[in-house]
Amino acid sequence: MNRRSFHRRMLLGGTAVATSLSLGPESVGDDKRVRIARAGGEVRRLRVYAEKLADGRMGYGFARGQATVPGPLIELNEGDTLHIELVNTLDVAASLHVHGLDYSITNDGTRSSRSSVEPGGSRIYTWQTHTPRRREDGTWREGSAGYWHYHDHVVGTDHGTGGIRKGLYGPVIVRRVGDILPDKTFTIVFNGMMINQHEHEGPNLLATVGERVEFVMITHGDMYHTFHLHGHRWAHNRTGLLTGPDDPSQIVDNRIVGPGDSFGFQVVAGENGGPGAWMYHCHVQRHADHGMVGFFIVKRADGTIPKYEPHKHKASSGR
Repeated sequence: MNRRSFHRRMLLGGTAVATSLSLGPESVGDDKRVRIARAGGEVRRLRVYAEKLADGRMGYGFARGQATVPGPLIELNEGDTLHIELVNTLDVAASLHVHGLDYSITNDGTRSSRSSVEPGGSRIYTWQTHTPRRREDGTWREGSAGYWHYHDHVVGTDHGTGGIRKGLYGPVIVRRVGDILPDKTFTIVFNGMMINQHEHEGPNLLATVGERVEFVMITHGDMYHTFHLHGHRWAHNRTGLLTGPDDPSQIVDNRIVGPGDSFGFQVVAGENGGPGAWMYHCHVQRHADHGMVGFFIVKRADGTIPKYEPHKHKASSGR
């Protein structure tokens, strides 16, 4: 299992936080079956380091020397404000650019807005979120809740192509009050012909039957893909969950994704098929044959893992 893509939750100072230092959600209410996100409105502060990894990749991390690919999960509630300091330990300028959140032009993380960080430097970006509300003209303003992502926007080119190709990206989740919280969260990034910057195979993701598991799926690079998860389904809406028996959202197990896309969903591990090594992969056949595949391994209640055959991929003929 690749622990870089696995976020285990723990309690810290009374707030539910992930080992990825996710911010915000906690258990509220009387429902003992699930935990739900509380209301936002807090001001948070966080520091992230841009670093070069030993294998030539680049990553973000919440502590010096702990950068990962993908970068760590950032989790907020609608209404929260985040002041996030980027410390650039690379030998080139780098930045943080976020999708889906609110920010001023000086927090855009682009060279044109003069909001990148030179080697050895640091700067604070301010990201804000908002709740749904009606505008003064009567139209409805959507909230910030969703599955988003952050990435570099200056390494290599003014679009951050070099940084993204090397791993400078990570997930952001914004919760709405009352959203159901998972037991664990996995991040899967399709980037070119790689998953989480690994060629020929993706990371194995480990859960126990009955656990509520959340997936954050992000796509970068130049290719379109089709994300597919065996043995599990989700609703094609904001959360991936049905709100009730009358929710008309389509139920899917497959979704086409293009560069810059992100979405997420929750499943109960093995709910309909039991334990096993459930494959996830790109359903573009050539991509799957060349190794865009991994396993969602659902353990039995006693912790044992059913036997399975490892994936066999074709020899790569280029990306």
